[in-house]
Amino acid sequence: MSVTVHLPGLLRADAGDAAHLPVDVGPAAVLRDVLDRLVSEHPGLDRRIRDEQGRLRRYVNVFVDAEECRALDGLDTPVPAGSDIRILPSVAGG
Repeated sequence: MSVTVHLPGLLRADAGDAAHLPVDVGPAAVLRDVLDRLVSEHPGLDRRIRDEQGRLRRYVNVFVDAEECRALDGLDTPVPAGSDIRILPSVAGG
């Protein structure tokens, strides 16, 4: 099964300048599986997305088909075949 991961400009250099990447995972995949597979192919992305304990960095938002994963099951959010995963940095300021 394949899903598509969309990357912001800030992360593209760590993924060969790709704006989006197909990621193949098993049929019962969760977000953690998608990220594990993604960083196995693009290791530079791992520390930009997850901290040393493997949790999402607090300034990184990940959406699974338009739903922010923290509002779902976090890294255990199911990812159906054909899903769009969007990784976005938080925006702050005044």
